Amino acid sequence: MEASARKLFERYERFFNKSLKGDIDMEEVTSLYASDFITASPAGVMSGKNDDHLKQAMMKDYQRYRAIGTKEMRIRDLRISPIDEHHCVAHVAWTATFARKGGPDVAIDFDVHYFVQELNGPPKVFGWASGDEQALLTKHGIV
Repeated sequence: MEASARKLFERYERFFNKSLKGDIDMEEVTSLYASDFITASPAGVMSGKNDDHLKQAMMKDYQRYRAIGTKEMRIRDLRISPIDEHHCVAHVAWTATFARKGGPDVAIDFDVHYFVQELNGPPKVFGWASGDEQALLTKHGIV
């Protein structure tokens, strides 16, 4: 499962960066996710479905990321913790690069922990836990 999870996040990184450039294929992006998912952050816990609502929310997110100057998302490190033969946690260390008006680009490091399931077909993300994105962006003067 480790090899297939690594390939999943190679695709994830590639699709994210294409979307930052305005080349958004929501079918590609949503193919990374299971039919249902959970997410947790300091803002709370929520659950959702991989449906039109998710696509609309992701389109808004990509628009926002472009508006605040996000240039690139790069995987700095990826560590896989197996749970069983069908599940793992992918600990992804990201570096986000932001353009700043009148100043040098800013690189921000952060981690997200993704829950991955592989059943009949490619692995899918069914959840993730992350830190406080808004506080991190504020701390670095992005927003």
